[in-house]
Amino acid sequence: MASDDAPRCLLTVHAHPDDEASKGAATVHRYHRAGVRTVLVCCTGGEAGEILNPALDTEEVRARLPEVRREELAASAAVIGFDEVVMLGYRDSGMPGTPENEDPACFARAPHQEAVGRLVEILRRERPQVVITYGEDQSGYPHPDHLRVHDVTMAAIPAAADPAFLPEAGPPWQVAKVYWSVWARQRIVAQHEAFMAAGLESPFSEEWFARPSQDHRITTSIDVAGLYPIRAGALRAHATQIDPASPFWFGLPDEVMAGIHPYDDYERALSTVDAPTPEDDLFAGL
Repeated sequence: MASDDAPRCLLTVHAHPDDEASKGAATVHRYHRAGVRTVLVCCTGGEAGEILNPALDTEEVRARLPEVRREELAASAAVIGFDEVVMLGYRDSGMPGTPENEDPACFARAPHQEAVGRLVEILRRERPQVVITYGEDQSGYPHPDHLRVHDVTMAAIPAAADPAFLPEAGPPWQVAKVYWSVWARQRIVAQHEAFMAAGLESPFSEEWFARPSQDHRITTSIDVAGLYPIRAGALRAHATQIDPASPFWFGLPDEVMAGIHPYDDYERALSTVDAPTPEDDLFAGL
């Protein structure tokens, strides 16, 4: 079970290569720099991803897209500072109604207990005190793989602590704290206002502001001031997925983006320790 003298470890569970760059990259870098072991579990290889950078939309790249996306993931993980990258081993599920979503090897079609077991084995081996994953409300972007990441991770946390579940997967381990990434509305508002102030067309349409805010869910904000280059560098490492000319990602100068809401925000979904919220440290109470 959990041990007070176990080395500190932060483990994140993401759906595809590039998710680790857009969600919490600066947080991971901050803890890695502080000496915490940082582990990324990527559930799929991103095989169904489209090439969103026109400069790389070539026959050669399309022919080896799975390999390219792994190379991009390795480059992004190096920028962020992950000590270990573990592939859960499933194919990208694509969106409902696509051939990729019908593939029995895809993550969305994997037997639930099988996927949970794979993650339990990793949790018991890595022994993280803190896990970051996706929340239960994903109405803004209900990708099948993102939904599955939530379901599998939240089932694997208690299963990893249960000595009767897959004893061959290693000694039980109790994760102390689980966090769900939150895309703060206040960040979107601040970016939109920065576009307006600069006389630029904002990529944030009325549809963005019609979505329900999740800011009331935020329990934990990690100060990542000065670490915007880490997030930007990790995103740019995913060259097939992130168009450098995209106004959504890079429509504002880096120096402007660096000053906009310099926090990564989370909802604490589980804690076995006494740590009052709001928090400014994922390891508070440990």
